[in-house]
Amino acid sequence: MMQVMGTLYLVRHGQASFGAADYDQLSALGREQCVCLGRYWQQRGIIFETVLTGSLKRHQQSLAGIAEGLGASYQPLVWPELNEYDSEALIEAIHPAPLARPDSPELYRHHFRLLRDGLKAWMRGDTQPRGMTSYVEFSAGVADALDHVLKNCSGNVLIVSSGGPISTAVGQVLSTPAETTIELNLRIRNSSVTEFAFTPKRHMLVSYNNLPHLDSEQGVAMVTYA
Repeated sequence: MMQVMGTLYLVRHGQASFGAADYDQLSALGREQCVCLGRYWQQRGIIFETVLTGSLKRHQQSLAGIAEGLGASYQPLVWPELNEYDSEALIEAIHPAPLARPDSPELYRHHFRLLRDGLKAWMRGDTQPRGMTSYVEFSAGVADALDHVLKNCSGNVLIVSSGGPISTAVGQVLSTPAETTIELNLRIRNSSVTEFAFTPKRHMLVSYNNLPHLDSEQGVAMVTYA
């Protein structure tokens, strides 16, 4: 029987401030999503031996909410390679003309159509979005974080990150084409939990994009994607 050394929980940040001047802030709902997740884990006796986060504000704020719900305190290893890609730069690389702020359903859909196309072009190496690394480098940074867990961790490990790195990690574990991560990415929900079992040699996907902490009538109303 394969020896499992631990469980890695990858959490996407809570709802951020989509359409605002500064997206990189949790909304009040986003904070509450993360507190609910921490409370869910606290009720089940889950504690974390190791915590990694990206360096974005929404990652740090999400961890703070989770820790509040858990009644715990963490000093995370900050891993900038777990930061999200720049969606505005991706879109600008294929659509240089200014875009209206996405404040209606149609503009919201248009934004994500452009983002899908921008991601495809970046992954193929057809564009070099302003201020961003190549997709090869982005993917390698995610792989380095996963490798760090294999080599240095055991027990329960928490990563708080964003949809891009988490979907990329799932794609790496399942050996899917890079473009498959786009569809994984664009359906990932705020504060969702993806679970890997890991040994010293490899990660294994257990579940993806789950919201066990929002599995109630009240919780369903708290589900968001951006």
